[in-house]
Amino acid sequence: MLDLQSTELQKLKVEDLMIPAEKVAHVQSLNPLEHALLVLVKTGYSAVPVISGNFQFEGIVSKTMIIDSILGIERFEVEKLSQHTVKDVMEKNIPTLKRDDDFLKGLKLVINHPFVCVVGENGTFDGILTRRVILKRFNRYVHENKQISSS
Repeated sequence: MLDLQSTELQKLKVEDLMIPAEKVAHVQSLNPLEHALLVLVKTGYSAVPVISGNFQFEGIVSKTMIIDSILGIERFEVEKLSQHTVKDVMEKNIPTLKRDDDFLKGLKLVINHPFVCVVGENGTFDGILTRRVILKRFNRYVHENKQISSS
């Protein structure tokens, strides 16, 4: 049986696995919803981080949040896309990680989120830790240790 408490996985830090901010699609909080929806559709992502003009992490915005905000009684009120900003619909209360958090904390958080944002001590957006990266690393670890234990 694998013991995660005493393995190399526990020694891994979020910094070792995260995707840096420069490579992450994001929007700014003052962008119109129209822009955010275009970014989401063009990238194929369901959600992206929201940052301020000075690169402070503010939350996330998703296609669902945007569509919910333009859903009227009888139709989609598409004109709202240019009248409202990301700040009006984004989710602010979400978990985040620090660069020096360990693998197991990241694993715990990606159970309920496809990605978790990594923020610096001063609130700057440093990058994301994705469920995909966590699962790939865990899969590699399981297969490497399976071969060792079956030898």
